[in-house]
Order: sequence, then C-alpha cells, then structure tokens
Amino acid sequence: MILPFPSSKHLGRTKIRSNIEMAAIFGKEYFEVKKKNGCSPFETMVAYLGGSAFQTVVDNPVTAYRQLVQQYAKDAAGKAVDPSIARAEANAVFKRAPVGASLSGLGPRLIGVGFKRIPKFGFLLGISYFLGEDGEVGMTAAVGASIFSAVFINPIRMIEKQQRAYFKTTGAEKPIMEILKESAAANYRPLFRGTFPLMGHSLASATTGLVGQPQLQKYIEKELGQVGGMSQFMTGLISSSLVSPIYIVMTNPLSRLEVIMQTSSIKGKSISLVEACGEVVRDSKEFGLRGIFRGQGIGIAKAIISLTMFHQGRIYLTDAFKERNESLGRIPK
Repeated sequence: MILPFPSSKHLGRTKIRSNIEMAAIFGKEYFEVKKKNGCSPFETMVAYLGGSAFQTVVDNPVTAYRQLVQQYAKDAAGKAVDPSIARAEANAVFKRAPVGASLSGLGPRLIGVGFKRIPKFGFLLGISYFLGEDGEVGMTAAVGASIFSAVFINPIRMIEKQQRAYFKTTGAEKPIMEILKESAAANYRPLFRGTFPLMGHSLASATTGLVGQPQLQKYIEKELGQVGGMSQFMTGLISSSLVSPIYIVMTNPLSRLEVIMQTSSIKGKSISLVEACGEVVRDSKEFGLRGIFRGQGIGIAKAIISLTMFHQGRIYLTDAFKERNESLGRIPK
C-alpha cells in the first residue's frame, strides 16, 4: 500500500496547530520577535543551545585531559604527587587510548546540553527578558542562573567525571548505567556531590563568559573597526583570550574541588566540601601555587577554545534567525 504524501495544505495546518500548541505551553510572547536583538526568546534559546553543542564537541578532548591532570593529583596510596607526575600519567592515558580518552564523557556532555544548558540558559534568558534586557544578558541574570540551575546541572557533571575516573586502572570509561545503578543504591544522593563548588564555578563562568566576553568583543569590534577592521572570529578569539585567564584563576580551585568530590567511589564514603578544601590546602603546602592551580595551563587553553566556539556558534545562529525575521518582516519597527 502506498501512502499519499501530505499536501502542502495539510502540512500548513499541521504547522499552525503545532505553533498554537507551543504557544499554549510557553506563552505567546515566547515566540514574538524582539526589536532589540531581532529574535524571539525561543530563537535566542535555540542559538545558545546550538552554540553550546558545537563547543562541547570541539573542546571535549581538552576537557578530558584537564580532568585527568587534576584527578591524578594523588597516587594509589592517596598521597599527593608532583604536578609534573600527574601530567605524565594523564599523557600516558591519552597515548594508550587517544580516541577513547578524547571522546570520554562526550555522550553525557551532549545530553547535558539539554539537561544542563536548558535550565542554565532558561534562567539566564528568562531573568534577562523579565528585566527587559531582551536577550542581552547582564550580571543579575548571570547570578540568578548560576544559583538556580546548579541542582539540575550537577548530576550530569558527576556522571561525566565518574566515566573518566577509572581510566587509569581499566583503560576504559565507566558505563553510564553502572554509575546510575550505584547511585540508585544510595537514593541518587551521590549525583549531587560538589553542588556548592559548582554554584561558584557557574557564577564565574556566567559573569566572565556569558556577560563579560560578549561585551569585550563588542568593544574590540568598535575600536578595531575604526583602524581597519577585523573579522568577527578574530575579535571573538581575542576577547576570549583576554577573559580566559581571569576565568581560570577564579574557577580552577573550584574545578579542583569538584574533581575531588566527584571522582571518589560512589560506593565508598563521600568527600565533604571541608575535606576537599583541606586536601587542596595540603597540596598547596607541599607544592605551592602549582598544587592549587593544577591544570591551569590546559584550563586557559580550554577556556579560549570553549568561549570562542560557543559564541561563534551562538552568533551564527542568532544572525541566521535575525536575517530570516528581517526577510519575513517580523522585526518590530
């Protein structure tokens, strides 16, 4: 039996019905194009999620390597080791399984674009539109999003880190279902280890990466535009390079706390925030600033790549939506 292809009239009715259903769920204003940025809140959200997915794929190898450098801060006996030894062990893992190590945690991270970014960007853009910023996010929106989204984001980050936690002994990432089964035995409480450091990490990320970088890029575009101009990609790369060291100094110790709390065995005793802080302090006493800022160099490289790729993806999609809205005459005069 050959099924008839739906007519354009039928497809049109389906699309209208779909739009009505979406409007009923989110409200009509969610799909109304704003004059300030030429996009609807829905389109702005899609642009943020698309940029985040692009960034996630590109920076995953660097993310995995940085975690291993921080994770191998202790030997099998639990004694802190010199940062150069931890770096050598991380290198050995990547040499032994370059593809597996580079792709480790990518699945949860891509899933996390939905589970992590929808709450974060939802709060960020929601607060922004509530304050009348129309998608041009400010500091208040960044602070609110960092606090309210942490509880949604943390379980995904915990799973990511648990997947990589046993590369040194097994040479393979830990299956997600195994992690979830172990967590279920403890009523899923282990999935929320490290939530408080994440709040601080998320706040620093939002204020420097989501608010500071775009503002700095606009300033650079304005200044360099007067002396010959420069491509949007280059101005984005420059602004990311300037913001990233500040971001890493703020977040590297917090990231270290997350790694300590989230890579310990789910079946074993959890490491509290106070205990994790004590471990970082002991590390700093033995190895100085190198102990506190393990993985900082690779962290700066990761931040530059991540910020640049995220904003380029976001800007590309935002511009595409804006051009489409202009051609359809949807932007208010």
